[in-house]
Amino acid sequence: MLDHRIDTFLTLCDVMNYRETAELLHMSQPAVTQHIQFLERNYQCRLFTYENRHLIKTEAASLLEEYARAMRYHEEAIQQKLREGGVRQLKIGATKTIGDYVITQQIHRYLSDKDNALTLIVDNTEHLLKLLEENQLDFAIVEGYFDKKHFASRCLRHEPFVGICRKGHPFSGREITIDELLTETIIHREEGSGTRAILEQKLQGYNESLDRFRNHICISSFKLILDLVKEGFGVSFVYNVLADSDPQIEKFSIQGEPIVREFSLVHLKHTDVQDKIDLFFEEMPLTQKPADT
Repeated sequence: MLDHRIDTFLTLCDVMNYRETAELLHMSQPAVTQHIQFLERNYQCRLFTYENRHLIKTEAASLLEEYARAMRYHEEAIQQKLREGGVRQLKIGATKTIGDYVITQQIHRYLSDKDNALTLIVDNTEHLLKLLEENQLDFAIVEGYFDKKHFASRCLRHEPFVGICRKGHPFSGREITIDELLTETIIHREEGSGTRAILEQKLQGYNESLDRFRNHICISSFKLILDLVKEGFGVSFVYNVLADSDPQIEKFSIQGEPIVREFSLVHLKHTDVQDKIDLFFEEMPLTQKPADT
C-alpha cells in the first residue's frame, strides 16, 4: 500500500496549488505542506519552489512523480488482479483513427477468449495521456504529438497524412499550393486531437493558420467529416488508412515534404505492461511489432 503522502504529492503535481490540493483531499492546507515537507526530508531534496508567485516542480519532483505514478499503477493493478481472479482485464485507449480503423481485428481476436475483459476508450490524444497519468489506462495507442520525455513509447507504424476531397474536385490527385488550399473551407478536428495538431504544424511551416481559411468547420466525428467532404462542404486532412476506407473520397497533397507520422503505443514510464501489450498485439496485422524508441 502506498504511503498516503505520495497521494498528496501526486495531487499537488496535478493541480500545482496547495489550497486546491487540500480541498480535493479534504485536508487542511498546513497538512498538505507537512506531507510535502516529510517527503522532502525523506528524499533529501527540494520538490517545489515559487517563481514569480507560481508554484513549479523541481527536477527532483519530476523524477519522483514518474516513479510515484508507476508505483500507483502497479498498486492498483495488483488490487484489480486479486479482485478479478482468473479474468484478464485490459484497459486501453486509442485515438479515433486507430480505434475505429486500425485495431478492430485485434479487438475481435482478444475478445474471442472468454476470460478476457476489455475497456477501450476512444478519444483525442490529450485526454488519453491524462487518463494514463491518472492510472485509468494500461497503455494508449495514439497519433500525433506527445512528450516523449514524460512517457515511455514505441512505434507501431508510420502512416501518411493526406488531404481529402470529393470526387471530381479540382484538387483530386494533385499536389497543390498553400494559396490554393486557403481558398477552401477546411474541415478539421477539435482542439487537443492529434490530427488537428499535425495540420496546424504544417500550416505554421508556411506562416499560416486555420484562421486564414475562407471558412472552417470543427467536427469531432470522422464519419461526419467524410460525409461532409463527399458532399462538397469542404476539404480535410486525415491519415491514409481513413482516406482509403471510402471509395467516394479522393486524395491530394500540399507542395513540400510529405507528412508521415507515427502511430505510437504509449504508457507511463517505469510501468511493466509488456505482458498486456503482448496479449493485445499477438499476431498483430500492423506494419511492425512494437519496438522500443
